[in-house]
Amino acid sequence: MRVISGRARGHKLKRVPGDTTRPITDRVKESLFNILGDWVVGTRWLDLFAGTGQVGIEALSRGAAGAVFLDTSRVAVTTIQDNLRQTRLAEGTEVLRQDAFVYLRRQPPRPFDVIYVAPPQYKGLWLEVLKLLDARPEAFLTEEAVVIVQLDPREYQELPLTKLALFDQRRYGNTMLCFYEVIE
Repeated sequence: MRVISGRARGHKLKRVPGDTTRPITDRVKESLFNILGDWVVGTRWLDLFAGTGQVGIEALSRGAAGAVFLDTSRVAVTTIQDNLRQTRLAEGTEVLRQDAFVYLRRQPPRPFDVIYVAPPQYKGLWLEVLKLLDARPEAFLTEEAVVIVQLDPREYQELPLTKLALFDQRRYGNTMLCFYEVIE
């Protein structure tokens, strides 16, 4: 696991000890950031179920303005903090040991440009996150925002949303990325 591009390119990232997280592969991460391209520069990220923090860290390395990392695991939070220090990307970040659903029921200080959702598999948590974001997109998402969900393709199902819409979907082996945007 490493930072692929940008200011922290080549830095190795620590893994969360144990098997409670499923880190994104470098191949999928590189594909994700190739899709997003230079749009990442200056964006604010919310990395839900952050694990090692590698997606938000990659965004920061590529020029994102800031990131908030959430995970309920004390070990994951410590790993994210260590990875931010090691890559020297801690400025403009916040690492919270907090439940994603508690966070999404509150009002954030300001909306995000990207919300990355990579919850534990086969529990339907990504569906609950999308429902909460769909209910109040103006609280969490800028006009041009993207919500990206990482899941196993077998988990995917269409969801009746009213303010968010799926606009792209990519499959990489046993990983699927679903891209949602705010609709008027």
